[in-house]
Amino acid sequence: MSHPSRHASGPHESARLHVTGRARYVADMPGPANTVIGYPVCSTVARGTIRKLDFAECLGMPGVLDVLTRQDVPGENLWGPIAHTEPLFADGVVECVGQVLGVIIAETEAQARHAASRAVIEIEPLPPVVDLRAGIEAGEFLYGPHRIERGQITTAFDNAHLIIEHEVSTPGQDHFYLESQAAFAQLEEHGGIEILSSTQHPTEIQRVVAAVLGMHESRVVCKVPRLGGGFGGKESQASPFAAFAALAAKKTGRPCKVWLHRHQDMSMTGNRHPFFSKYRAAFAEDGKILGLDAELFSDGGWSLDLSGPVMDRALFHVDNAYYIPALSVVGHVVKTNTPSNTAFRGFGGPQGIVVIEDALSRAAESLGIDHAEIRRINLYGDGQKAITHYGQVIEENRLSQITEQLFESSAYEDRLSEIANFNAQSPWVKRGIGYQPVKFGISFTASLLNQAGALVHIYTDGSVQINHGGTEMGQGLHTKMIAVAAHTLGIDAAQVRLMTTSTDKVPNTSATAASSGSDLNGAAVESACSTLKGRLASVFIEACGLANTAIVKFVDGCLRADGHVMKFSEVAKLAWVKQVSLSATGYYATPGIEYDPKKGRGRPFFYFAFGGCVSEVEVNGLTGESRVRRVDILHDVGNPLAPLIDKGQVEGAFVQGMGWLTCEEVIYSGDGRLLTHGPSTYKIPAVGDVPLDWHVNLLENAPNQKVVGGSKAVGEPPFMLAISVVTALRNGIMAFGDGADPIELSLPATPEAILKAVYTRRAAKV
Repeated sequence: MSHPSRHASGPHESARLHVTGRARYVADMPGPANTVIGYPVCSTVARGTIRKLDFAECLGMPGVLDVLTRQDVPGENLWGPIAHTEPLFADGVVECVGQVLGVIIAETEAQARHAASRAVIEIEPLPPVVDLRAGIEAGEFLYGPHRIERGQITTAFDNAHLIIEHEVSTPGQDHFYLESQAAFAQLEEHGGIEILSSTQHPTEIQRVVAAVLGMHESRVVCKVPRLGGGFGGKESQASPFAAFAALAAKKTGRPCKVWLHRHQDMSMTGNRHPFFSKYRAAFAEDGKILGLDAELFSDGGWSLDLSGPVMDRALFHVDNAYYIPALSVVGHVVKTNTPSNTAFRGFGGPQGIVVIEDALSRAAESLGIDHAEIRRINLYGDGQKAITHYGQVIEENRLSQITEQLFESSAYEDRLSEIANFNAQSPWVKRGIGYQPVKFGISFTASLLNQAGALVHIYTDGSVQINHGGTEMGQGLHTKMIAVAAHTLGIDAAQVRLMTTSTDKVPNTSATAASSGSDLNGAAVESACSTLKGRLASVFIEACGLANTAIVKFVDGCLRADGHVMKFSEVAKLAWVKQVSLSATGYYATPGIEYDPKKGRGRPFFYFAFGGCVSEVEVNGLTGESRVRRVDILHDVGNPLAPLIDKGQVEGAFVQGMGWLTCEEVIYSGDGRLLTHGPSTYKIPAVGDVPLDWHVNLLENAPNQKVVGGSKAVGEPPFMLAISVVTALRNGIMAFGDGADPIELSLPATPEAILKAVYTRRAAKV
């Protein structure tokens, strides 16, 4: 891998298109004049047996061309990202509200929606399981148990000065991407089909559509122009909507678009997995953790989807940034009659981390130790204290470095005193401060997914086209790929064009997920560019009459060696004249990833990203309202490929994490209907929730020797930094009373939850 110096900050390659509204998404593309609309008809019953489906009246409605049902699937009706157990169309039974029964095909969306209301649907209801705890009691599991252990748990608790035994629940979270699920399909002249999809995984779209239509994958091409956000919600769950569009196109012979309204998207697709965890934690008198015994349960919804690996990552991250000598953790995925929950930024890591953070906060409050100090003294260190509970060595551990730098830059100690003085003089409004370190593993834990390809063309005028398998969802992946190609070839970024992601250019891709998009695709792009560099260097050497051993440098749009200089474009044209290929593929597979779930041992991650955050909040003891006053973040992104974009990722992840922990609530009725299905009932963070005083810095002089450009993944790790807000809230609530009883604050920490915690704290005042 090459390791250039830090790249200069620059704008997102589509920034101007975004802010002017000219960026084109799947639903923006009108298609041919004869394009039809597909509108899903869904179950309004959470669990039951289908007795009657009659769409005859729908077919007689104006503009209606046809209705798709189970009988219209020529291939497989079952699909799924891991286990193919999820019916595309409900078959005999329904398992959740929102499960698709049929799809109306009409000339317009209004006609399709009106016709859908005329469908005759009879479902004999059965008692649904909607709540996670009820699912645990029912004993129906989709995955698990998966157990990881190390050390002597019994000995740890025998030697403990303090034992914390508690339960903690983390909420669900809607992805609330700006662009809802969308797909467009049209037939090709030789019987193939082209799909435009708002998906993070074009290859899975290709595979699912091919299986549903009963054709070879090579007959299906999936293209992804860009996504209006994904956050994991389009990693697997974009597939059925593409399949519906493809089926409609195949049956009618006309192009078809399927595009969900917000309430449909929120009601039909899954969320972040809610977790319920039980744990016992053993501590020494000085706050050092001796052991953790935890059992984690996640709400998988009605089908498996990606719930198994989500739980695995939760188990891998239950230690977060701390060395725990004795640890036993086991995970189960519970079945409920709700839409199947799926990938979401952090992919289970946040839910696992909250367990150890809750234990540390409660121990600090019980022992009278500062929240930040108990975290500092338990950080992973060197030698034996740099090995995780699953046996992976933490290389280039930067936790202590980040902690020390952040404590100094944020003036943490001084602010502790300032906050104490403020609280002593303010009876109804209190302030609190919290510190959150993060260690997050980077890689798909399924080793086969850690691969990527690229296709790069150089044209005779010196311009370059890049094709890679990653998808652009606003995170700046394409911008980084342009930077990689420009740096490798020694040309200006303006000479590089990034092409639409397409399965006919780069096949068999992995999802753009696991924060690995830049790592994998960047290495593949660099590989292709390096091959082309070698060819151009040979042409240059021959043209200049140099020895084959000459070292050729690609700098500032030129090739240079031993005093000879030629423009990049001149060498490219000369290569064409000499019949040297100016097109190359690149490929990369992450080495050394392996994990044995039976043993609970292995190396599931290529490396770790680190970060730290100090958050200060203000809590109103009369209303329960809270405000984030100041946030200081220091995050390790290695040697960033695009510093400005990485800062934006840190900021966005933090705010999204803060939303999960403080204001976003996914609420179902007892009969399994989603009650929070739009912005009027589901609150996401707004501009007014952004910290008043925000300091975001990237760790300097910290290259990552394992990845292209010396960079590190940045998409998911900063999400967990928002847990510092919860710690700060606990710290502020502590000021409303005396004594050493731990704070009882449920998540999300809404004003109601905070007010309840304040009342409980006041009642305990001595």
